[in-house]
Amino acid sequence: MTLEMDQRGAVAILRWNDGENRVNVDSMTEWHAALDQLEAVDGPLALVAIGAGKYFSNGLDLDRFAADPEEVGPTIHLLHLLLGRLLLFPAYCVAAINGHAFAAGAMISACFDARVMRSDRGYWCLPEVDISLPLDEGLTAAVSARLPAEAVQDAMLTGRRYGAEDAMALGIVTDTADDARVLDTAIALAEPIAGKDRRVIAEHKRLLFGDAARVCGYDPPR
Repeated sequence: MTLEMDQRGAVAILRWNDGENRVNVDSMTEWHAALDQLEAVDGPLALVAIGAGKYFSNGLDLDRFAADPEEVGPTIHLLHLLLGRLLLFPAYCVAAINGHAFAAGAMISACFDARVMRSDRGYWCLPEVDISLPLDEGLTAAVSARLPAEAVQDAMLTGRRYGAEDAMALGIVTDTADDARVLDTAIALAEPIAGKDRRVIAEHKRLLFGDAARVCGYDPPR
């Protein structure tokens, strides 16, 4: 398993620890299994996700796709569903962006309710304009659901790499912290919300982000 879960009080911590944390069928399957497990929790809950080393996630596993092109379609489908699930997840969610968040990794981080970025190292970037891989409607809807329009436009059209200070200024992230405190800062944001009414949180997320989740192909029954 490359996605490990532990608990700090009512805060579930998902640790993605697979080198560059690339997005492929295996990693997406693990993410969905983890969310299945967490959605079954009855009672107080918040979620924090963090990568390992210098990567939160370095995006799609292009080397793996080159070796097995048949994996591209299923991976993109599972990614779309993951983005939709994160937008509507029935608990407060915080991304602890411990290092680089590129392409699909940046998109995953964007779907959390709050985002804490390591202040001294790492970039957040949508580089698709530089690698000739345009975003589709679902990916665009997911990123646009949470981030300010100015930030989405700048990121999509320029492929700019944002350090923590610039990301904070544009609203891409909500908080910054040094490497030693990025996880604790994310937990501190999540913990006070863990005991709030998850049914109401889920309904409010549906009202706020339901349209974007449906564009991603995720439309759970109410």
